[in-house]
This record gives sequence, C-alpha cells and structure tokens, in this order.
Amino acid sequence: MNHRKKKQKLTPEAQFRSTLDHYSKTKDLPSAVILYESSGSPTLTLNSLNSFLYICSNSLSDAQTRETAIDFGFKLFRLHNNENFKPNEATLTAVARLAAAKRDGDYAFELAKSVKNYSVAPKLRTFVPALMCFSDAGEADRAYEVEEYVKCVGLHLEEPELAALLKVSVETGRENMVYEYLHKLRRMLSGINESTVAIIESWFRRKKAAGVGSVSLDADQVKEAIMRNGGGWHGLGWLGEGEWVVQRSHIASDGRCGACHEQLVCVDIDRAETERFAQSIASLAMDRESQSNFKEFQEWLEQHSEYETVVDGANIGLYQQNFAEGSFSIAQLDAVVKEVHNKSKKWPLVVLHKKRVRSLLEDASKRELIEEWMDRGVLYATPYGSNDDWYWLYAAVKLKCLLVTNDEMRDHIFELLGSNFFFRWKERHQVRYTFTKGSPKLMMPPSYSLIIQESGKGSWHVPIEGEVNDESSRTWLCVTRLWSHEPKEIPNNNHLSNEDHVNGTKTCSSS
Repeated sequence: MNHRKKKQKLTPEAQFRSTLDHYSKTKDLPSAVILYESSGSPTLTLNSLNSFLYICSNSLSDAQTRETAIDFGFKLFRLHNNENFKPNEATLTAVARLAAAKRDGDYAFELAKSVKNYSVAPKLRTFVPALMCFSDAGEADRAYEVEEYVKCVGLHLEEPELAALLKVSVETGRENMVYEYLHKLRRMLSGINESTVAIIESWFRRKKAAGVGSVSLDADQVKEAIMRNGGGWHGLGWLGEGEWVVQRSHIASDGRCGACHEQLVCVDIDRAETERFAQSIASLAMDRESQSNFKEFQEWLEQHSEYETVVDGANIGLYQQNFAEGSFSIAQLDAVVKEVHNKSKKWPLVVLHKKRVRSLLEDASKRELIEEWMDRGVLYATPYGSNDDWYWLYAAVKLKCLLVTNDEMRDHIFELLGSNFFFRWKERHQVRYTFTKGSPKLMMPPSYSLIIQESGKGSWHVPIEGEVNDESSRTWLCVTRLWSHEPKEIPNNNHLSNEDHVNGTKTCSSS
C-alpha cells in the first residue's frame, strides 16, 4: 500500500500567489505583467499589490523595463486607490519611487507625507525618492523642505541623502548650506565614502568656494568656540580667504597631517553634552540606587574635584584572576595607581566597593596600603548594596577625567545611556591597560579622532572610508587656504600626546 501523500492541488488563488512570489524574487517584470493580465486583471489583496509594486520599483534602473514599470505600477495603484483602500508604508514607498522616476518630486513627497493618514509609522526610505528627485533636479529649497519634514517626524538622514543635499548645495552655490552639510557629515560619520568625498572636493575647487570666508573673526573667539565644542571644529563659518589647496594625505600616529603639517585632535563631546551626560547618569543611578547614597557621593565629588583620572578598582584588581587560586589582586591595582601618579604627579581617584575595602582592611598585609590611600584621598568606597559602575562613570564624566578600565561597558545599564553618544565619550576618555611581567601598560585614547575636522585656521581634513591595517595608512582629504599652505612647524596648541592624557589634562582635547 502506498502511504505517500498525494501532492495537494493548489487553488487558483494560491497558484497565482505562488507564481507572483517567484516573479518577485526574480524581479521579473514582463512575466508579472502577463500573470496579472492573463488572470483577468483581478482586484488584488494588499500583499499581492505590494509584490507587483515592488517588482515595478526594482525594474526602474533597467532602460528596457523602466517605462513599463512606471506605467504598470501607476495603473495598479490607480485601480486600487479608492475610499476603502488602506495602503501601508511599503505601498507608498514603492509608488513614491515610481513618481520620482517620472521626475515628479511633488507627488513623491505628497505620497510620503500621506503615511500619517493611515496611522503607519514613517520610514526614511519613504522620503528618499522625493529628496533625491529634488536634489537631482537642482531644486535645492524643495530638497531642504523634505529634510526638514524628515527631521520633524523623528527620522535621521544617512550618508547618501546628506551627500545628495551637499551636492545640490554645491551645484547651486549655497555656501552656507555646504558648510552646514559638512558639519552634519562630521557629526554622523567616522569615514566618508569616496563618492561623497568627490562632492566635497568639487566644492573646494570652485571659484565660488574661493570667494567665501571671513578674516574678521577674533582668534580668541575661534579658540573659545573650539574649546566649547570639545575640539576639532568651531562652527563659525568659512575662515580665511583665497583659493583652496585640495590634496590627498596621510595622518601620522601623533595626529600630524603629512601634507599641511596641521595637527589633528582627539575630539571630545562639548560642554553642554558633557553636563547633560552627567545629569543622565545621576538620574539613572538614583532611580536604581539609594538616592541619599548617590547624592552624598555627588556632594563629596563637588568638594574633591581636583582628580584628573578615575580608576575602576574592581576591574583592575580582578584582571586575569579567573583561575583556581585567583583572587582580588591589590598588587595590580597598586601598580596602576602608581603608574598614573608617576605620569601625572597627581593621585587618581580609585572607586571600590565598601565590602571589598573592608575585606582588604581585615588583611594585615594589605591594611597599610589601604589606609595610606584613604589618608591621601585616593579611595572612595561605594556603599553596601550599590553598583560601583555608576560611581566611577559619573565621576569620570562630571570631572571630565580619564577613566582607567578594561570594562567594555556593554551591560544594560550603559545601554540606557544611548549607544552613539556613549561610544563617542568612551572613545575619548577610556584608558585601557595590560600587564607585562607584572608592570602595567596604559593604553591611552587615540591622539586624533577619525572624523571630519575643521581647524581654527580654516582648514579641513576628511577621513576617507576604507579598511586599513594601520590608521597611518588611511587616506585623508586635506583642504587648506593658499595663505596657510606653506609647510611649517605649527605650535602644538590643540593636541595632547598620549602621556599628556594622564599628564595634567582632564579632557582629551583642547583648542
């Protein structure tokens, strides 16, 4: 007896759907059109309509199918667009792409904005067709309008969209907007795509670019703006005068440009961001800790604000102690404390849990060192029941200190602080360490940041995206004014050496 199941025969509807799914995967527009018309041009479910529109929008780049895709896509949309029709985001995105392909940016934008009429969450991809259509057509003001709307609905542009806005600003000679988009790219990216770099290059080679700039700004005003912003940019507009010199360069390990000899810096978060960051840490800590305990720590820190380095005591004491006889190593912690002191001639703040401190005080061989630290004000013991992570992090942020720890800070408590913002701070302030034959080696934050940098002299340095084995081999775009191009030794006013990170400086950049 044959127990095999007979293959179930598909209903016409199921067969239609199965065939459509196949054409959707293969993006086969001609076959999809035949399928629809040979089925008697039925009224489609939203899912099937979206599949057809998807095939159409993905056939726009082929000259042989472009016109058919536009005509067939709009035909389907018009047939189904009635009072009972409720499109979703995928529907509107696909039709917006068709509208943009017809160079109808207005309709593409109207479709994107209509998302709100159907209680559908907006996505960036729905607005991209209109923005790109206006940008390609040189309609700068309309493109800016789309950008503003995208911002109002809580979305953020990515590099391709910013590059399109930069390009239309360059081509229409909007120098202030070019400046604004360079800074938007600076805030968002650590490496710029070669195609975007080409747009930046085209701006600086134009006569229009040579004619913009200010020589009236006071040097102290520029310096103050750079300090306020955390280094690496001033945001005051184009500086200097005359033609720009545009060239490719490499940056040495100490942050000096090989082409113009200018010094790049390690860029910090700005003063306002730092204060907001400290407040958010304190707020989260007091939600999860005893408010009185953390408040007491804040008040203590206000009276002891001279520290330039904070040390995560538990992280260092337990470093590589995960073996049978392993335990908290006070010797490792002491070695790191002394290394910091040797470099800076100032004692760091060691944060350690009270339970750990008590245990160390009970050990006669360790008591003297702990008491010595307490007498010198080196040690802060966090209360019972507390998480010492909040304490050392708050201290490092509030005092604008370096933080010695190998903690990657990926726990859920750090996720609460926001990944992008927190990453930026961590990159500039975290000092990692290792031990070689019992001696600590401190690995300082990078001497310069891998982002677009604008100097107080008006020059620009743009890191170009790409995989490199060594950052010193990365290509940068170096842009300077002719008057400041002659290679010369520039005083190191805005750069800290690795030693200086510990050596008497709280932030990893100054002006």
